[in-house]
Amino acid sequence: MSATVNGPVERSYLYVPGNRPERFDKACAAGADAVIVDLEDAVAPAEKDAARTALTSWLAADKNVLVRVNAAGTEWFQRDLAACEAAGINGVILPKAERVSEAVVSLCRHRGIALFPLIETAAGIAQCETIAATPCVRRLMFGTIDFQFELGIEGDGDELLAFRSRLVLASRLAGIQSPVDGPCLSWEDQALLKSDSERARRLGFGAKLCIHPKQVATVNAAFSPGAPEIAWAHKVLEAAKRSGGAAVAVDGRMIDRPVMLKAEQIIRAAARKI
Repeated sequence: MSATVNGPVERSYLYVPGNRPERFDKACAAGADAVIVDLEDAVAPAEKDAARTALTSWLAADKNVLVRVNAAGTEWFQRDLAACEAAGINGVILPKAERVSEAVVSLCRHRGIALFPLIETAAGIAQCETIAATPCVRRLMFGTIDFQFELGIEGDGDELLAFRSRLVLASRLAGIQSPVDGPCLSWEDQALLKSDSERARRLGFGAKLCIHPKQVATVNAAFSPGAPEIAWAHKVLEAAKRSGGAAVAVDGRMIDRPVMLKAEQIIRAAARKI
């Protein structure tokens, strides 16, 4: 296993452009479980070096952000990776991940930080099991927009079902946290965002990428147990306690060990302990 599934699990990851340092603190205060300073797609080539400098100038030991570096093989990759030695960076988002180099693993090991491969190509999907099992990998992320473009896929629903499910399976086999779904491109259509997020959760995803602060609250709610789930979980656990852990009927349905474990998971999630 490359990473434990125990410990806090983020529900929302909010991007902030690396060339907009005036937004860094605002992003950190937006309520997301994690903030990603983006040095890749959000930053034009002419501004890459300035964005990296802005990030390192702002960083401090108490910042606790993730950084999306530019892809391996680009002219900026090595300098971005070197910048991730700075205090205040808790993880590296590796875009266009098709393999993970020893240099990336070495950095994460040395710093004690997490690695988040962003799967957004056909080759990345084909290698996702190997990538998930790489040391220091905490979660896989699904770059749905780039992936759709490369494969000529129209649509974000059933069209991506097989690929989403493969990432969920690869994560479970590697013993890492559940994957992170790609972003919804609308931040005004909250109904669409809610539907997208709930679909991802049903498929086994545990979080979603956000591109605007307005998305954070909806995403956090979608990946958190609701009051009915929590009430059901308490009822199941109370019944299990009375039965001594044996199978028991609750509301006319048979409850056995897997269902009891699910109830325990819901209670932990409600307490934000997973």
